[in-house]
Amino acid sequence: MLLEVRVIEAQVTVRLADGTVRHEHWRLLTSLLDPIRYPADQLVRLYHDRWQAETTYFSIKATMLDGRVLRSRSIDGLDQEVYALLTAYQALIRAAADAAGTQPGLDMDRISFTVLLQSAADQVITAGNILTPGPADLVGAIGRAVLDALLPAWRRPRIKAPTRKNPTSKYGPNAGQHPTTSQTYTFHADVMFLEHGLAPRPRR
Repeated sequence: MLLEVRVIEAQVTVRLADGTVRHEHWRLLTSLLDPIRYPADQLVRLYHDRWQAETTYFSIKATMLDGRVLRSRSIDGLDQEVYALLTAYQALIRAAADAAGTQPGLDMDRISFTVLLQSAADQVITAGNILTPGPADLVGAIGRAVLDALLPAWRRPRIKAPTRKNPTSKYGPNAGQHPTTSQTYTFHADVMFLEHGLAPRPRR
């Protein structure tokens, strides 16, 4: 099967708050072919959203586990722990979606996962709202907590510092690949329109 795609090339410059500058060459292939409806510069700026899955990993690893490691010493036990974490995460996101749905146009990115997790933990500890009189309240105490503590509508791009490692980990805590503290950054992209085919990408 042949699929027609659009190729966008861009030279990207990222400047961290500490003055560090990174230059990267991006080549983006997309099935969004209309350049008027989907301008190249907007697609390049949205490209980082492809890592939304990483947000899930970070929320589970750094926020839910808080730097702890899985305790099981068997494959079956590890499977059980991982599925439990994924189930709890999905339930939290469902609660966040129910809360966001009460405010039309509310971006889910404005809901703090930390507030979401803490408010849910508080409900478990106090055994609150287990039985509710009348119809079920989809927002509930958890939803009200996150709606009362929404993140700003616009947040500056931010690089997250690596989460702390288990002291017995065989991997280096940072290995010089990422900043040791969280930083904001500015993003600049020069988009290139290809008229004579693709140039070979340099080998790393």
